[in-house]
Amino acid sequence: MGTNAAANFAAERGVRHAAESGTGGRSCASGRPWIVGRIPAPRTRLRLFCLPPAGGSSGSFAPWRLAAVRPDFELATVELPGRGVRAGQQLPPTLEELADAVLDGIADEFDMPYALFGHSFGALLGYEIAVRAGRRGLNPPAALLVSASRAPHAPVPTRVSRLADQDLLERLNSFGTFPPELSRYPEYLRYALRTVRRDLALVEGYEPAEAVRLGFPLHVFGGAGDPLVSEEQLARWRDCAGGEFTSRLLPGGHDYLFTAAAPMLGALAATLR
Repeated sequence: MGTNAAANFAAERGVRHAAESGTGGRSCASGRPWIVGRIPAPRTRLRLFCLPPAGGSSGSFAPWRLAAVRPDFELATVELPGRGVRAGQQLPPTLEELADAVLDGIADEFDMPYALFGHSFGALLGYEIAVRAGRRGLNPPAALLVSASRAPHAPVPTRVSRLADQDLLERLNSFGTFPPELSRYPEYLRYALRTVRRDLALVEGYEPAEAVRLGFPLHVFGGAGDPLVSEEQLARWRDCAGGEFTSRLLPGGHDYLFTAAAPMLGALAATLR
């Protein structure tokens, strides 16, 4: 649910340049790339598709680009509709339809070993992409890595997408999602709240009847101090594992992976070896 809004705000100004300068890569549709701000590795052995939290964009992963740690896998940060260079594209009405759209956009990059990583909203999206890739008979991921999210078959704990702007902002501020300095940029704040609200509506409407067990490793991460997603909630992802399953907590709150980027990248590198 967190957005790492400060990173998004800083990155939005440069995201169009990144797309136009070729750092997006092959995943394009109508001139709007699905991968923006790609971070290649010197000797890439795996491509990690990164899916942002609610309201987030490829810019959410800016702290990873700035971290001193350089993993031996490529970071392919996904730009979703309704933000960044895809701001003019309408967000699909359901999470399942969004998963289909993303899969259509990135499937041509499954030509090397790859994994899917998603944080919060992005975790559920990554799971649904993995399920749909299997149904289409596409090359399966080497692993699905999910962070700070309820399991897909778990009930929605709290519905907040219909809160008034001020109430929604207060809730987001309660766990550090929107830094106070963003109040100086009311136009961007309205845009950010609108994007968060639309993403949260998709999450709240996503309630699969049962868990689909995946035929590849499933790795779960969370923040030890996360006020939104408990260790018990993370454990329910085990029902989605058809093989190897791991779960790991790292220091921090809901946006632990951005506030302490280097430890998170190190944990990902160790998990994906």
